[in-house]
Amino acid sequence: QVQLVESGGGSVQAGGSVRLSCTHSRLTRSRFCMAWFRQGPAKEREGVAALTSDGKTMYADSVKGRFSISKENAKNTLYLQMNGLKPEDTDMYYCAAVLGRHCFAPLRPYEYESWGRGTQVAVSS
Repeated sequence: QVQLVESGGGSVQAGGSVRLSCTHSRLTRSRFCMAWFRQGPAKEREGVAALTSDGKTMYADSVKGRFSISKENAKNTLYLQMNGLKPEDTDMYYCAAVLGRHCFAPLRPYEYESWGRGTQVAVSS
């Protein structure tokens, strides 16, 4: 299990940018997957961006070219840089992690064992 705490959410106008941070406890295994998900009321949790321990990144089609996932190991922090925000990006954003194994579907929620409590992003038109 990994402890995860998200921050950086807030309100922004369409076209603006926000950077989310996910501070995590020390990763005790060299192999891991970490990801950002989002979920709104009455919606399924959607994988937004994922990063694996071998350096691969992947994105939902809806955010490609606008969002970027990265990790700063010295600070035990995962980031999601969100540019060109749209009102449809309004959601609660969650950080997720799983240690010690390969992720076959890094944008699917069932791959992950640890979740943060989320941070809200609201984009106004």
